[in-house]
Amino acid sequence: MDYDAIGLVSGLEIHQQLDTRTKLFCGCPTVVRPVEEHNGEFCRYLRATASELGEIDRAAEEEMKQVRRFRYLAYDTTCLVENDDEPPSPLNEEALEVTLEVARTFGMTPIEQIHVMRKLVIDGSNTSGFQRTALVAVGGVLPNGGVVESICLEEEAAQRVEESCFSLDRLGIPLVEITTSPCLRTPEEVQETAAYIGMVLRSTGKVKRGIGTIRQDLNVSIRDGARVEIKGVQELDLIAEVVRREVARQQGLLAIRGELLARGATVEDGATDVTDLFRGTKSSVLKKAPVVLALRLRGFAGLVGRELQPGRRLGSELSDYAKKCGVGGIFHTDELPAYGVTADEVARLRHELGAADEDCVVLVAAPRQIAECAVRQVVRRARLAFEGVPEETRKMLEGGSSAYMRPLPGAARMYPETDVLPVAITPERWSAVRAPELLTEREKRYAAEYDLSASTAHQLAYSERLPLFEQAVGCGLQPGLASRTVLATLKELSRDGVDIGLITDDQVIAVLRAVEAERAAKEAVPDLLRAVADGATVGEALAACAPAVTGEDLAAIVKRIVAERADFVRERGMGALGPLMGVVMAEVRGSADGKKVAGLLKDAIARVLG
Repeated sequence: MDYDAIGLVSGLEIHQQLDTRTKLFCGCPTVVRPVEEHNGEFCRYLRATASELGEIDRAAEEEMKQVRRFRYLAYDTTCLVENDDEPPSPLNEEALEVTLEVARTFGMTPIEQIHVMRKLVIDGSNTSGFQRTALVAVGGVLPNGGVVESICLEEEAAQRVEESCFSLDRLGIPLVEITTSPCLRTPEEVQETAAYIGMVLRSTGKVKRGIGTIRQDLNVSIRDGARVEIKGVQELDLIAEVVRREVARQQGLLAIRGELLARGATVEDGATDVTDLFRGTKSSVLKKAPVVLALRLRGFAGLVGRELQPGRRLGSELSDYAKKCGVGGIFHTDELPAYGVTADEVARLRHELGAADEDCVVLVAAPRQIAECAVRQVVRRARLAFEGVPEETRKMLEGGSSAYMRPLPGAARMYPETDVLPVAITPERWSAVRAPELLTEREKRYAAEYDLSASTAHQLAYSERLPLFEQAVGCGLQPGLASRTVLATLKELSRDGVDIGLITDDQVIAVLRAVEAERAAKEAVPDLLRAVADGATVGEALAACAPAVTGEDLAAIVKRIVAERADFVRERGMGALGPLMGVVMAEVRGSADGKKVAGLLKDAIARVLG
């Protein structure tokens, strides 16, 4: 597709959790706990507050269409700040320092005095009804010539456990937000830029890793379309596909707008109560509903069922809006008869509403108040179809499609935080900030400095266990042994069901030191680490898995084993080396280096062969 021709413009918002000792505004640790470990809970209702100008943000107003009771799970690692029962502590200096390092990498200009703001959020993810955020720096540059508009430091939201239940362990973890300008012109460029920013963040060595610790929000628009923000893209490899699908959706909506205008389509206010029409229906949804309301959309036939993205149609868009009122979804005549609704019932429905063949009828089944709210939402979204593409915040669905969440927020969303003092970034402090060594440069250095292959150096630089490798070579351990342990041994143990999280970095270093000191063979490393994971100390593991064998003892063992198998040696010649290696290594149980054993065996075999 020619993305220049359709006027694709895209930007990124990258949200990355920082791996700091404490949260952004309290002294709680930044650990995420299993839900079953919560030791308390409470409930809240959230409502939007007006800005300083007396305005209510349109996105927050949308969230208030449903009155919801939110339930929060607390832990012994959370406190009254997360509960919103205690004022926040001063801004976390460790988190701010990491943010400044990232800003330095992009060549940004820091804000002289950092002020914390409140960002209105009443979807339940913040107990206070707002998220604290601070603008730290502006005006950075990307390698492709793009612009990093801003970098902010903010608190992570609570993690949703169920529809209206949130876990407070994640709330308050420091989160850096990097926003680019709308400077990206192809789906591939968006994905490549996200990968580069992610690499810069990981280069600090102070970010959390794993699913959910980094999220990408995409801003996408095409010519004659509108800016749409797609939130929560967690998989880097899906970014380009998300952009492509949003482009297709906007193109589809623009085509639908053209057809609606050409048809002279209209959307009426109000709906017709058709509950009695479906008294005997076989549709369980309609039959059990207190009220069934029907809305006629003149000239919409065939368009409500038109696919915009894989698995998504204009009817899906109407349904997304209706769900804000608490309904499970809608039916429409572009997809009926189906779901237990018969062709005869569809015909009677059309007759009841006076719907012509070119009209589409939407059905909403729910308690009356909810159903009437849902109909108003369907009317609202149907009228937006005449404008083409509405400005929206959307959530990513599996595979790369998206669903409506709320309108784009406006300026009324932000207001000052009065409980946190400003932080000054003096010229002296800024001049002392150093950009981290980028992982791309680090892998080049590893290859040259430690004589590692390009592939091994790349894997190490991007590995979650990078600090362990750095610690190992910093202690003077062999880079080859350290890299094999980090990249292969620990991964293989994990695949075998060993909980490697029970093995500390210091214990790994102690095992490798024992190998370097010839107290154990490198072949014994997996067994030693397995024993440590089972609860043994490194000393106990060495005694059990790699008992000491002197050079004289090893020579005697090799001599005996070769002598006992002299006929086999004469038959196979040097081909006996491999099988005999296995016999010797099994007997010494990892206490001798393989190279040393091989050398002794070669000499012993040569003597037998004469």
